Amino acid sequence: MDIRKIKTFGELKKSGYTRRKVKEEIRENLLKKLVLKENSFPGIVGYEDSVIPDTERALLSRHNILFLGLRGQAKTRMARQMINLLDEFIPFVTGSEINDDPFAPISKFARELLKEKKDETPISWLPRDDRYSEKLATPDVSVADLIGDIDPIKAANMRLNFADEEVIHFGIIPKSNRGIFVINELPDLQARIQVSLFNILEEGDIQIRGFKLRMPLDILFVFTANPEDYTNRGSIVTPLKDRIESQILTHYPKTIEHALAITEQEADITGDQQVRVKISDLVKRLIEQVAFEARGSEFVDKKSGVSARLTIAAYENAFSAAERRALLNSEKETQVWMSDLVGIIPSITGKIELVYEGEQEGPYQVAFNLLEKAFRTQFVNYFPNPELFKKRKTGEENPYKPVTAWFDKGNHLDIFFNSKDQDKIQLLYKVDGLHAFVKKHFRHANEREMALLMEFVLHGLSAYSMISKKVVEGKIEFKDLIGSMMNLSPGNYGAEEEDFG
Repeated sequence: MDIRKIKTFGELKKSGYTRRKVKEEIRENLLKKLVLKENSFPGIVGYEDSVIPDTERALLSRHNILFLGLRGQAKTRMARQMINLLDEFIPFVTGSEINDDPFAPISKFARELLKEKKDETPISWLPRDDRYSEKLATPDVSVADLIGDIDPIKAANMRLNFADEEVIHFGIIPKSNRGIFVINELPDLQARIQVSLFNILEEGDIQIRGFKLRMPLDILFVFTANPEDYTNRGSIVTPLKDRIESQILTHYPKTIEHALAITEQEADITGDQQVRVKISDLVKRLIEQVAFEARGSEFVDKKSGVSARLTIAAYENAFSAAERRALLNSEKETQVWMSDLVGIIPSITGKIELVYEGEQEGPYQVAFNLLEKAFRTQFVNYFPNPELFKKRKTGEENPYKPVTAWFDKGNHLDIFFNSKDQDKIQLLYKVDGLHAFVKKHFRHANEREMALLMEFVLHGLSAYSMISKKVVEGKIEFKDLIGSMMNLSPGNYGAEEEDFG
């Protein structure tokens, strides 16, 4: 039977419907998922052994929750996933602003309606999606926004005096009764507003303009916050924090694999882009490595954090850079080349907070440095560590010598951002020893994979200061290191140039 066909309180009682408080409802539905080995938080990657078990324990304990962590750590997403732990529909007194439970009404409107109509009281059904409310804490949020205020227009229209409870216009928290209410960035809420939450959490009382109402609201509260030392904008007042039973620490992806899964899941890549542009696992890892490098960089504010949104945006930009190039060259398909990664710089500069030293370097330069460090870190996962041969402490012959020797002879290589794939491939084959070196390590790579790896070697050698790389407008120049250094002079380069020799 479709329970939504039940239209009156009398029919609801005859159906055998059993009321539950929202925390009990979530607890019982979570228990069912755990018994069936179902994923209670689908789409959340990297929290399987940390945040998710902590959250499940908190929900089983019927706790209000505080997610504490840096930006971009899926705090709000965890809260939104809790919707799936609610019943599909619940009954409420038709017309009630605060979703009154007909078995336990708390508003004057619902109490008087039930008293008057008894079993004929009309019943409506509230879907689970409408039982979730979210508010971003900002300094201008008022008690009226959250809890409510007297509505003079309502009083005038209903011809009520201001002493009547029905003149109250309820705020977002009472309207979230029997659901989940989330306050994001709790420390940004003014202390006096946080104080107003005390009685709601502890006693179920609310106070509005002299009205002291006993309204035991049935709500699961979820709060999110950055660590208190993140900014000076505010903090969570201690009495309120004490009333939030479970504080759960979130974190960034701990492995590249988790980061890759998150980015692929979240990136908005169109079907046309996927057909036209191919992206290798190597390029994906380089993009993720940028975020890992940023989180450890001396130029980046660690208290601010580096959101997973950086790599998602960078991934999308990498696709778009390749797509744009292919369209300009009338190519039906292409791949993301190493040179296309210059196109992810705008995704980095807007998503990192710099410390003083970083500001001195400038966001553009810091972003390039992070990309170079990503090349350096990932390079040794594919090829021998150049440092071993630079120090000459190994008896092995330097495998990079044929490549660096070609540049030492005065040769240089200019890779234009908008060049055709075939032109780029032919260009890379001009470097003596480059193809033979890559072929030795990746025998089964096809032509495009081989060319991509050859380009990667040049970037890697530059990152290890074995050759010089300079990003100028429209192209990347690779030269020998010594010659490039000798040619450097003050004012020799424009604002668009970066030298990594």
